[in-house]
Amino acid sequence: MPVLDLTDPAAVDRYSAFVRAHPHRAVTQDLRWGAVKSEWGQEAVYVEEDGRILAAMTLLVRRLPGGFSVLYAPRGPLVDWNDKDLVLRVLAEAQPLVRKHRAVLTRFDPEVRFDEDLDRWLRSQPGWVVKNVGAGKDDVIQPRYTMVVRLQDESGRQLSEDELMAKYNSTARRMVRNARKKGVVVDQGGSDEDLRVFHEIYTYMGRRNEITTRELGYFHRIRDAFPDRTTVARARHEGDDLAAAVTVDYYGKLYYLYAGSNDTRRELRPNHLMNHELMMWGIGRGAESYDLGGVFELDESDGLYFFKRSLAKGDGVTELIGEIDVVHNKALHAALTRAYPLVQRARRAVSAGVSRARKRVAQRGEPGRA
Repeated sequence: MPVLDLTDPAAVDRYSAFVRAHPHRAVTQDLRWGAVKSEWGQEAVYVEEDGRILAAMTLLVRRLPGGFSVLYAPRGPLVDWNDKDLVLRVLAEAQPLVRKHRAVLTRFDPEVRFDEDLDRWLRSQPGWVVKNVGAGKDDVIQPRYTMVVRLQDESGRQLSEDELMAKYNSTARRMVRNARKKGVVVDQGGSDEDLRVFHEIYTYMGRRNEITTRELGYFHRIRDAFPDRTTVARARHEGDDLAAAVTVDYYGKLYYLYAGSNDTRRELRPNHLMNHELMMWGIGRGAESYDLGGVFELDESDGLYFFKRSLAKGDGVTELIGEIDVVHNKALHAALTRAYPLVQRARRAVSAGVSRARKRVAQRGEPGRA
């Protein structure tokens, strides 16, 4: 069956083995990611020949009013993108799911570099809407630019610490060394207490920067879905927690998923040392790469871009192909396209309002201060 039977352990194991070994593998294409995104449904399809899986696509199912849905393959499908027929075949396997879930669209955004020939081919497909060049952060789900640090050389040999440091710019190297010299240490674990401290710092950062954050249970689900591959890093100085992060080693691809810092000893710049130690952890595990996460624009004035670029200078920015919608219902797709930016802006406005209110409470010294 091209639609994966999620109740068949043998079929699930075979599918999962393919996903985890694929060159374009991503933590969000693993079936266990469905347990993390508990508010979504989950499906999976694949292409098979002679008993061998050739392509796969794990889909999240987002319910919409009126019995409709959106099918979304985050960082999928997993396929040889040079084989256009195979790309079309794996998408065609999802047609029963389109009917089953009354899908308005099937959306995918693979971890594949932007290529003009691929872009032209995607845009030539009838009923496909491509969002990459010119798309703003309110138009797409995931950032199109990402910073990935290679942890191996071209022969597959793990880098030494000096070779890794050579990939940073001079400012980042200085900050790593200064933080160490001044006594910042990075501990790694995965206990409930580690997650509690991380979430406290992460939500403080969210309030400070007026951005939306996730509830603590979300991070428990990440750890529980990938218990042997998740680490919670805590950058500390003389007993104070300064910064923390949740990172997943997805079979050689490290994802720096969520992080935050508070205002304690910010001059020590603990985030640089924390990321360096996470990369060294990955090198010790034989990992191939460390994904610092994405940015929507290459804006020199943006602090997040400046920080990530400082650590990924040697490998540069990876520009991904973008987000593609296979449209099944033109009218509803158009309505969703118009509504999505409005919803995103409204969410940011609400988050900013809540953050400002909490700041006022904290300034008065009332309960609720982080």
